[in-house]
Amino acid sequence: MKILGRKEKVDLPDFGLMNISVKIDSGAYSCSIHCEFIKEVKEEKSTILKVVFLDDSLPKYTGEIIEFKQYEKKKVKSSTGEVQERFFVKVKVKLFEEEILTDFSLTQRNGLKNPILIGRKVLNRRFLIDTSKVNLSSSNKKNK
Repeated sequence: MKILGRKEKVDLPDFGLMNISVKIDSGAYSCSIHCEFIKEVKEEKSTILKVVFLDDSLPKYTGEIIEFKQYEKKKVKSSTGEVQERFFVKVKVKLFEEEILTDFSLTQRNGLKNPILIGRKVLNRRFLIDTSKVNLSSSNKKNK
């Protein structure tokens, strides 16, 4: 089983976002990603979700509007205990050269150091966490 540190770098290859800082959060069930813009738009025959990942304070920010035709709306309890309704989309995350398709909740995490949280749904039966370490997956990339 591979070991992750408390903070890592991941890729979201479908969106060209590489080497993004994440916090490994074994207390969270799902993953979440900070979005500058999240809007559900009704079109003629369907509804789509328009999203801009990250924000202009982050170095990997592109400002690109990404559209999702498939998404869900769910209620989640935030870290402060508040119940919020959030949109969830399926996103491929790459850790240790392994691509994992998982649900990400879309939220505004303004002012937080890491724009992405990786939760237990990705971690279970794949990774162990060493909280004294950081960036173990990205240092593994350099060795290849």
